[in-house]
Amino acid sequence: MQKVIVLLSGGMDSVTALYQAVKDHEVIGTLSFDYGSKHNHKEIPFAKYHAEKLGVPHQIIEAKFIENLFDSALLKNEEEIPEGHYADEVMKKTVVPFRNGIMLSIACGYAESIGAQGVVIAAHSGDHAIYPDCRNEFMDAMAAAMRLGTYENIELICPFVDIDKTAIARKGAELKVDYGMTWSCYKGQELHCGACGTCYERKEAFELAGIEDPTIYDGSS
Repeated sequence: MQKVIVLLSGGMDSVTALYQAVKDHEVIGTLSFDYGSKHNHKEIPFAKYHAEKLGVPHQIIEAKFIENLFDSALLKNEEEIPEGHYADEVMKKTVVPFRNGIMLSIACGYAESIGAQGVVIAAHSGDHAIYPDCRNEFMDAMAAAMRLGTYENIELICPFVDIDKTAIARKGAELKVDYGMTWSCYKGQELHCGACGTCYERKEAFELAGIEDPTIYDGSS
């Protein structure tokens, strides 16, 4: 059985990827990145919760240089998170430049350091329109770099890259994932806002999957 680590934000996709990885591999580590997003403080506790529940190690990587140096509405600056559907053009404001490239580079080095052979990331087909570093071409190129740049030929594992969030929700239901203990909303307020792109996508995924949505949304949305 392959030893892997999992990038674990605390959102629906990465938590489902963790449960799938525990089923398919030997998970010897999980990584969450605190990079200064508006919702890191809501997501990361859920990442920690699921790692502890499954008995796998969890590390938080401080990456505040992203908040300080990069331009994105997702970060803790004055620009507000846009509202609307996930695929709307305005959602490009939430892109954090090369975020997955940075995280995967760190994860790759960590994986080789602790004896893992693979890194699991939960990028899915619904991300492709907005995020350049979630597309198949990027993942293929990153996989080649990780393999060529390590003695252990670290493998990049993308179990959801060809499916959408609805299919992920169905997988999670089969794996008994408690989606009430996950976070999606980019605004990072007390409750899910129900109006930003990730909230729309979350609601649609549950509806189309025919699964009860356990999320409490802000009543004003």
